[in-house]
Order: sequence, then structure tokens, then C-alpha cells
Amino acid sequence: MPYLNPRLLRQAGLAWAGLALATGAGLAGGIVTVLQARALSRAVTGAFLEGRGLQQSQAALAWLLALILARAGLAWVSETSAGRAAIAIKTGLRERLFKHILEVGPQHIQEERTGEIVGTVTEGIEALEAFFSQYVPQLALSALVPLSILAFIFPIDLLSGLVLLLTAPLIPLFMVLIGSAAEELTRRQWKSFSRMSAFFLDMIQGMTTLKILGRSREQIEIIQKVSENFRDKTMSVLRVAFLSALVLEMLATLSTAIVAVEIGLRLLAGASGGLTFEHAFFILILAPEFYLPLRLLGSRFHAGIGGAVAARRIFEILDLPLPAKSVPEKPAAWPSPPEIAFENVTYAYGDEQANLAGVWLHILPGQKLALVGPSGAGKSTVAKMLLRFIEPDSGQIRVGSACLREIPADLWREQIAWVPQNPYLFNDTVAANIRMGKPSAGMDEVIEAARQAQANEFILSLPHGYHTVLGEAGARLSAGQTQRIALARAFLKNAPLLLLDEPTANLDPDSEDAVLNSTYRLMSGKTALILAHRLNTARRCDQLAVLWDGTVAETGAHEVLARRGGQYSRMISAGTAIDLDVSKTTPGDSSGQSPGDSAAGLPEKRETTPTAQTEFAAASMQTPSGPAKGMP
Repeated sequence: MPYLNPRLLRQAGLAWAGLALATGAGLAGGIVTVLQARALSRAVTGAFLEGRGLQQSQAALAWLLALILARAGLAWVSETSAGRAAIAIKTGLRERLFKHILEVGPQHIQEERTGEIVGTVTEGIEALEAFFSQYVPQLALSALVPLSILAFIFPIDLLSGLVLLLTAPLIPLFMVLIGSAAEELTRRQWKSFSRMSAFFLDMIQGMTTLKILGRSREQIEIIQKVSENFRDKTMSVLRVAFLSALVLEMLATLSTAIVAVEIGLRLLAGASGGLTFEHAFFILILAPEFYLPLRLLGSRFHAGIGGAVAARRIFEILDLPLPAKSVPEKPAAWPSPPEIAFENVTYAYGDEQANLAGVWLHILPGQKLALVGPSGAGKSTVAKMLLRFIEPDSGQIRVGSACLREIPADLWREQIAWVPQNPYLFNDTVAANIRMGKPSAGMDEVIEAARQAQANEFILSLPHGYHTVLGEAGARLSAGQTQRIALARAFLKNAPLLLLDEPTANLDPDSEDAVLNSTYRLMSGKTALILAHRLNTARRCDQLAVLWDGTVAETGAHEVLARRGGQYSRMISAGTAIDLDVSKTTPGDSSGQSPGDSAAGLPEKRETTPTAQTEFAAASMQTPSGPAKGMP
């Protein structure tokens, strides 16, 4: 049966002790029920057939009361232990799911719908509580308790024991018969719920766009359809659940009636029936208790199916492949700021055409290199590789003398400050969002980082200054303010390697100037790779590398490449000298140079940034086909 998935049962881990205690207490409660029936049958026989008075029955009544209290106490222990074990399992699995999602990273998890993942982490995990607290213990008790009762009945009356033994399998047999249909309906209900969760989240996140485009009324109609679909699926599950519960109750009642009729007829037969009143009454009291665990299993059967169906989606997420581990993970030394070299690196997303088709790139220690190219050229792929979200299909990335793959990802990321094009701010205070760059930082360090990012002034103008809660995704701030908060994080972290994805995108001129000034203060004394979409950003860098068709087409200083008539020059013209992120205008280089000709000579020294690093020697230049002469 799929709802007895061994993998799901193995999630119990250390909580099996609690489940075992719950099962043991339930079994002990079943044995106490037998003793209770024995005491009650003896007391009734003594009072009505043997003429015992109240005084003579006091001890028996006291014993009966003690058994009733013991049974109630054991039931409490069983339910409490099972509940605590289920909560522990649920908490551990949720933590494991969170950890796995974080380890998988954004590259793979972005292929899943966020709303479905949220539904799985919340409602999916919650569905497992009923599975472990109700269904699993009851599954064991439905076998153990009836067998324990039979162990007391068979020595007294073989015939009644056989009747109970033969009628008992009817209830689990019926559960098996309806199991496949009920599981399929529950699976459809869960898929409908996941789609509804994903749709609601998409609608909330896109609410501004929907209102501006006048599509909000249309979404209301879609919500109604999605909600109605979920209601229909839920009603289908409930219909089967109620129908199966009715049938199971009827089977238990009929089975009990068969036992009662058999006992009654034998009592009417007198001595020839071979059954005394005390034994008959004892068996008659136990008959409903014999079927009770099976009836409870039937009522909790759908909790088991619901948990198994939810677990299937949980395991799908847990089975998402992790990024390649560092092999071997060994201490590595590299200069600070680091020197980085891409050596014939290739990468393709799935079965698609290679996004990087042999990239050779060299970034000197302390150098500021702008990576430019049309959309889809591979700039973001290069950044993801440096962030260790993806690994090259072939080739290697070197940091100093070490291979990046051999450096533990967490250790490497400690050396990086990442400022994306659209930074994400959490629904927390300004200080907490900045402090993510360095959790141990004091308030003075946070304020100093904000000052360096030119963010202190507008932060102090907020209602509660650095203690202002920003709302989801920094809803209180403008794009420029959000970018400066991200820069403040980077200032606070003060990592030797900076990765920036066009920090001035979507900013007004005033904000762009402020952010650019902060950005270039931040890059002082650090190795920096900037994914540049704007000319203002690219021209301030020491060197530029132009990505084209997955390879580095040309490298050099801005002034040199702008006059060369190659891809960079045409990008400036096509982008109206402002936006470099344009579509490809030509498949080749009409200047007569091959893509690697930029390695042939020394680029001119930049007048705007008088630094020795602008002299990019031929030995450091890379060509699409391989390293230039002198490449280490």
C-alpha cells in the first residue's frame, strides 16, 4: 500500500521512542479493557445471580473504578506521546526541507513554483502530524489489541473466538478496496490545493501590475474557478471518507451483532450451549472493544492517505539534486584581493545550446573588470559560477593557485560581497537588513556602512530610523534606496571580492550618481566583477570583457575598445551610448579582427583612472580559443 511508504515511516528517526510509547500505552489500555470487562462481568454475576449485596461488592467496584481510571490515564499517555512524537517529526522534517532548499540554491529551486513550495512547507508538513500521531500508532494497535483480546477469549470459549477472528478481516479488507480510489482523490485534491496556493501568491506579488493593466476583475473570476475546483476535489474526498466510515461502522456493528446472536442462542440452549452467563457477558462486553481499534483505523485511514500524498511532494523537493560538492574539500590559499581565471569554461542549461562555449577570462588582484554583452550572452552564468550556484560542465575556474571547485562553497562565499540588480530586502528593520552582511556587527558599524553607501541620510528620515520595518521586499523604499541598502551590506561585509550586477539599473539620474559614487568607493582595494548594462558603469572600470555567443570576443580598456570598431563599439552605437544590454546586431566582427585579436597588443592607459592595473598585459589576455601567450 503506497500510504505505508517505508521512506515516509523512516522519517520518524529518534521520535520512534515516542511512537513506541504511544503504541505500548495503547496496548496496555487494551489489556486493562479486558480486565475491566472481567471485573464488570464478575460484579454483575455476583449481584444478580449469586445475591451479593453492596457491602460484599465494594472491593470489586473499587477495582473496577481503578481500572477505568487506569484506562483513561493510558489513553492520555498514548495520545500525548504520539502527538509529541509527531510534532518532533514534523519539526525535524520541516528543518530538513528548509535546509535542502537552501542547499539546492536559487538556480534549481527557481524552476519550481514558489506558491507550491510554500504550500508544501506549510500545509504539506502539517498533514504529516495526523499521519504520525493518529494513523501510525493506530495501525499497530489495530493488530495488537484484537490479538490480545483473542488471547483472553480463546481459553474461555473457542467458538466465540473463531467468530471474532473470522469477522475481523472484513474491516481492513474494505479499507484496502477503497484505498486506491481514496488515494487518487486525495492526490487530486492536493494538486488542486498546490495550484491554488501558487496562483494566490502570483496574484498577490503581481497585484500592482494587475491593477495598472486593468486585469484585476479577470483575476477574481479565475480565483472563483480555482477555488471552486479545490472545493469540488475536497468534497469528493469527503464523500468517500464519509461513505467509507458509514460502511466500516456497519461492518463493525454487524460483526458485533453476529457475536451477540451466537452467544444469546447458546445461553438459551442452557447447559448444552457450553457457556456460562459470566463468560457470555464477559465476551459480549469485549466484542465492541475488539472491533474498536479497527473502526478507529478506518476513521483515521484518510489521515494516513493525506499524509502519504503530501509526503510524495515533500520527497520530490528533497530529491532535487544538490550542486556538486567541493572535491576534495581541503584548505586552499589565495591572495587577497583574489586573482581569478576562467580556463576554457563551458556550461549549458539542461539540453539547451551551450550558454558558455569556452570562456577564457583573467581578473588580476584588485582589478575592476566590467563584463558586457547582449542579453543571453552568459554574463549571469559567469556570476552564478563565481557564487557557486552552478558548476562548469568542463574547464575550470582558478582562484590564485587553487581550483574553485576544491574550495568549500560556504568558505568561498564568505569572501564575496554580492550586489544584485534587484536586491531583496526582508520584512525586518533597516539595521537587520544591513547586518545580514555581517551578523555580528554592532550598531556603530551598521551606521558607518550606511554612511559609506550614502544611505544614512534617508534612513534617518524614516519613521523609526534604523529600527524601521521595511515591509516585504522593502516595500517602503524606492529602487535607489533599496540599492543603497544593498551597498551598505557590502560595505559592512568588506569582502575582498565584489560581484555587482548593474547597480544603477532602473535608477533616476540623481540616484544613479549617488549609487555609482558609493559603488566605486566600495571597490577600492578589492577585486571586482561588474555585469555592466550601462556605459557609465562600464567606462569607469579598469578593463572590459565582451561576451558574445558564449565566448569572450574582446577585452581591453573602454577607450581602446570603443575605437576598435569591434563588438563593443557596435554595442555602444546600437545602445545609444547608454544601454549596453542590446540584442546582437551582427554575427561576426566586421573590423577584420578575430575575436581574440584584442590580445595582440597592450591597451592604452585610461586617463580617468590612473592606476597600474589599467595596463592589461598581453600575457593576461584571453582568446575564445585559448589563453594568449604567457598565460599561466
